Amino acid sequence: MVNISQSITKKDHIEKMTGETQYIADYVIPGMNHAKIVRAWRPHARIKSVRFPEMETGYFVIDYRDVPKNGVKIIRSEQPVFAENEVRFIGEAVAMIVGADVIKVNAYVEQVKIEYEDLPAALSLDASDDAMVSYHYAHGAVTDAFQKAARVIEKTYYTGHQEQAYIEPQGAIGLYQDGKITVIASMQCPYYVKDAVTFAMDVPAESVQIIQSTTGGAFGGKEDYPSLIGCMVAAAAKKTGKPVRLIFERGEDMTVTTKRHPAQIVYSAALDEHDGILGIKADIKLDGGAYEGLSGVVLQRSMIAAAGVYRFPCIEVSGQVMMTHTVPNGAFRGFGAPQSFFAIERFMTHLATHLGIQDPVDFKKRYFVKQGDSTATGGSFRYPVILPEMLETAESLSRYTEKHERYRMQTGRYRKGIGMSFFLHGCGFTGSAEKDYIKSVIKLVKYPDDTIELLTSTTDMGQGVKTTFAKIVAEVMALPIDQIKIVNPDTDRVPNSGPTVASRSLMIVGKLLERAAKRLKSEYVAGKYQEVEERYVHPEMVPWDITSFSGDAYPTYSWGINVIEVEVDTLLAETKLIGVWGIFDVGRAIDETIMRGQIEGGMLQGIGYASSEKMEIIGGAVRQSGLSDYIIPTAKDTVPFVTRTLDNPYDGGPFGAKGAGELTIIGSAPAYAEAVEQAAGVPVAIIPMTPERLLAAMKQQKRGER
Repeated sequence: MVNISQSITKKDHIEKMTGETQYIADYVIPGMNHAKIVRAWRPHARIKSVRFPEMETGYFVIDYRDVPKNGVKIIRSEQPVFAENEVRFIGEAVAMIVGADVIKVNAYVEQVKIEYEDLPAALSLDASDDAMVSYHYAHGAVTDAFQKAARVIEKTYYTGHQEQAYIEPQGAIGLYQDGKITVIASMQCPYYVKDAVTFAMDVPAESVQIIQSTTGGAFGGKEDYPSLIGCMVAAAAKKTGKPVRLIFERGEDMTVTTKRHPAQIVYSAALDEHDGILGIKADIKLDGGAYEGLSGVVLQRSMIAAAGVYRFPCIEVSGQVMMTHTVPNGAFRGFGAPQSFFAIERFMTHLATHLGIQDPVDFKKRYFVKQGDSTATGGSFRYPVILPEMLETAESLSRYTEKHERYRMQTGRYRKGIGMSFFLHGCGFTGSAEKDYIKSVIKLVKYPDDTIELLTSTTDMGQGVKTTFAKIVAEVMALPIDQIKIVNPDTDRVPNSGPTVASRSLMIVGKLLERAAKRLKSEYVAGKYQEVEERYVHPEMVPWDITSFSGDAYPTYSWGINVIEVEVDTLLAETKLIGVWGIFDVGRAIDETIMRGQIEGGMLQGIGYASSEKMEIIGGAVRQSGLSDYIIPTAKDTVPFVTRTLDNPYDGGPFGAKGAGELTIIGSAPAYAEAVEQAAGVPVAIIPMTPERLLAAMKQQKRGER
């Protein structure tokens, strides 16, 4: 390869284009049974009794009695695999029926009768007073700043649920033979599932094998959830002695799987007599749903992101995850950062407006962080921050300043607006997890025919790591890409390289592969079997302390600027995209086409989050349970995106690469909201800003002007 960024054909391109790829629903195993979950349809209730129908021989009930330790091990194990005495959300699993004929299985599930005693239920963030997780941090003289303030400005922002809407629903197959449990599943994190099954089935780790089937999209939705269904099929396979397949239907998937956390975020700014910011306070409340799951770590990232890309004299941030009797919320691309960036970017714009500053960008760039500045949690921005260069590029491509000025005064039914957002994303797992818990390991194996296999637990779910990982090794060793082999992870074969989350795969695991390839190249003997192993070494940083919520939460950061231009029909409150621009610093792109796919997909996903992806909880139940009423953007809703990546290599990543996948979703929502706000002439403090919400806001504004 002349240039590591030069695009190549993806490693899995041919098999996917020819239809050879097997997804979990394509697996056919002799003697396989089918499973369907019996679900509760109360938001909060005590189970008084469960009556199962009489079933033919060969059909089985699987419930909590078949799970030796009835808890899903994620961070804690507070969520049961199957509910025992109490249900805490509509759709919670009470049992599972298994048998050879899927039609009969479904019929038996319909005949199950559950008697409940209803209990009080908190069905919204506002209704909850039960905090499952709480954190707090403060840096600088916050109390003094607010006491000295000439004035204090406070604003509240709201974000809603978001569904991952992956192409392939959740699914898993469990097998049990000779005392060994095997789970094959559509997943992101094989070792998460291994740990969960090992715990729940109370068996030695060596008796559990987890294999990733080719995964048709995830976006975080297959980070923790496969641990639950992995335990279910493991218990079923052990009880029945046969393979058991569990595949969700789309409506079931959207009703019961984890979503992005809704948020309520309150910002306050202490201003001096010259309207400079003396200090910032933020209070973040996330709706965790019925169980904690990954919510504590989501909250950590959300709180770390509370300062945005800005350096404030002092900052205080409080955060809570509130328990509600609704579907549990969990991982979703961005992992808490999109909520905070929507709020901080909106707040900085609203501060500028309040202070009479015509262009919020003029206000925001006064506070841009620079290399050497402290992070909000007392760490350090050690590497170059190229926001000014990125801003120049964004300006030249979008003509933002000229358009923003032109759109300030408009009349008529159709009005335009343009917005710009600034954002970052911490690369790698939050806090000290990479060093203290994950401790990634990878292997390279060179076979006697001189092919090299990459052994990692990192999964390809469509983001292209099979290709980028192979490119890294091929480039280091100066070998043809076809000589490099990588297949879906099997925990019996691959070491634990950590989860495929947190924009860590390319930077953390890719760097280990680069180091291993250099070693193998130096020791290379043609025609000989060779193995090289590499283990993660944490860079020197300010130590992270979760008790004080201080230190370096991430080794480095990726950066982005989004510009979005819209036209609003002020009669119908319909919004049309006119232009989208994205400027990104991801260190160095390992493959330009793959990176462009990440950028365009992430930005459009963020636009959907801001505009159309409305998910309501009515009486505790998810109202939008299909892709006909949960509206994700389609090709008809978008326009050609103009994107650029600026090189800013990071020495801790392979060939200078940093994390990229999550960064791309973060900036769309605030840029979109700002554009709509300018066009419609009403403040936007809640997303998704659907036509109904926008129309109501415009009507309210007109009533206020009378």
